[in-house]
Amino acid sequence: MTAQRQREARSFVPFEGKPGPGDVVIIGAGLAGLFTALKLAPLPVTVIAAAPLGEGASSMWAQGGIAAAVGEGDSTDKHAADTIEAGGGIVDMQVAHVVADEGPDRIRDLLSYGVPFDRDLEGHYVLSKEAAHSEKRVVRVSGDRAGAAIMQALIAAVRNTPSIRVLEGYEADGLIADNDRIEGIRLIRSRTHGTGSYVFVPASAIVLATGGVGALFALTTNPSYAKGEAIAMAARVGAVIADPEFVQFHPTAIDAGIDPAPLATEALRGEGATLVNSLGERFMLAIDPRGELAPRDVVARGVFNELNAGRGVFLDCRAAIGAHFKDEFPTVWSHCQRAGIDPAKDLIPVAPAEHYHMGGIATDLRGRTSLAGLWAVGEVASTGLHGANRLASNSLLEAVVFGARAAADIRAYLPHDRVGHFVHPRRVPGNRASAPEQRSEAIDTLRAIMTKHVGVQRSTKGLKAALAALKKLDESAADDTVLSNMILTARLIAAAALARKESRGGHYRVDYPAADPAYAKRTFITVEDLKATEAAPRASRSVSAAACRP
Repeated sequence: MTAQRQREARSFVPFEGKPGPGDVVIIGAGLAGLFTALKLAPLPVTVIAAAPLGEGASSMWAQGGIAAAVGEGDSTDKHAADTIEAGGGIVDMQVAHVVADEGPDRIRDLLSYGVPFDRDLEGHYVLSKEAAHSEKRVVRVSGDRAGAAIMQALIAAVRNTPSIRVLEGYEADGLIADNDRIEGIRLIRSRTHGTGSYVFVPASAIVLATGGVGALFALTTNPSYAKGEAIAMAARVGAVIADPEFVQFHPTAIDAGIDPAPLATEALRGEGATLVNSLGERFMLAIDPRGELAPRDVVARGVFNELNAGRGVFLDCRAAIGAHFKDEFPTVWSHCQRAGIDPAKDLIPVAPAEHYHMGGIATDLRGRTSLAGLWAVGEVASTGLHGANRLASNSLLEAVVFGARAAADIRAYLPHDRVGHFVHPRRVPGNRASAPEQRSEAIDTLRAIMTKHVGVQRSTKGLKAALAALKKLDESAADDTVLSNMILTARLIAAAALARKESRGGHYRVDYPAADPAYAKRTFITVEDLKATEAAPRASRSVSAAACRP
């Protein structure tokens, strides 16, 4: 089945045999993973968390809020239209409408789990307007604490749900597949950084919810756990990867030498904050009539070019927010205080940082991947919602909409009496050992390669150099699965970026600065496509026609 026919079919072919024994296993404990687990109750579910719940999840750091058409004068059609417009011509329109239509119901779900969304005295949601939205539709919590508040509520709900078991301190090491069907997951119980012994968990179904790829870049707003490993793990067992070249760089990360870089939420610009360079010039108005509220890719490139020209870039919140900053945006306030900045009086230095990956493991409308028994939700998945450029605050919405959809599909796929009841991980031969210093040095090299050649602006020369350097780095990875998986995901991103000879959304080529109608389609790539690209880097072979296999 071709990728085009697969998309038209709207789903991957289900596994026709009986599911194997074992738990429903969710890898990842951010918003997508926890929401999916709650929606699966009372089916027994095991959630694998590399860190204690609430730590290491990008969702915890989300500031702006969650987009949904719940305000007066707004509609789900308007929301879908804004999503499609921002996505650079390759958003899956059906997905956009499904997500927008189901958004209000998922907000109500979150309310039922105890999320304290901001409301006025009459009980109406307090809404913000963010870049490329036509209406105020971003539902907030305490101004800029949406991510933390949502996660705290879901963690409490998970702790109080007997059907959910959480295994903290386990990291996914590899998927186990047989005949294009997922059989289970190999985990490692970390004793010290980078070392430990292997265990195996058989699974009736596995949901990947591991987040993004921020740790592949030198400057990112993502936590250090966002290494992109699950994309590589899925690709190694044959899963199709979609749109990996589309990486969103947030234009206003606080540039204060902190890693990960604290985020200055887009809501600040929604409230009137402006971007100025070191000469005091409000430069975005000359680039786009929407100024600071242009789509993120446009603003990120504007900031990037000012910095490259030797002019610093600053977010000016003094007039628009001023003395109200601490009360309205307490999270950003604390970040600024940490950096010695008073945003009510001082300019905030900013720079573009990797923020969100529009690409990931290809899924259908039910969250199914191209492998039977494997689902993916949240940032690790590529549903077609974001296209080339994610609309602000659609990420949390996508996570809960597809979390609910994946849960419903798994329920239909797995008869209750065939699901295991908290199968205990069992030891399997082997140990993972790595030299922390050696790995750290290699990861620094990887991040430098990706930032230089596969960052805000790209070129044929730079992308070929990246692929060559990454392949050489991979040869030195030896048996370090963490490093090798990070490198494989980076290679998939670079190969897809090389194949897309145009600029569109978060993918900008200095040698192909315009959009090309011939490339107004999604990318689908497998490991085999990657190998072919690396074997013949000068060939014009497109990776966009890779088949999505059942």
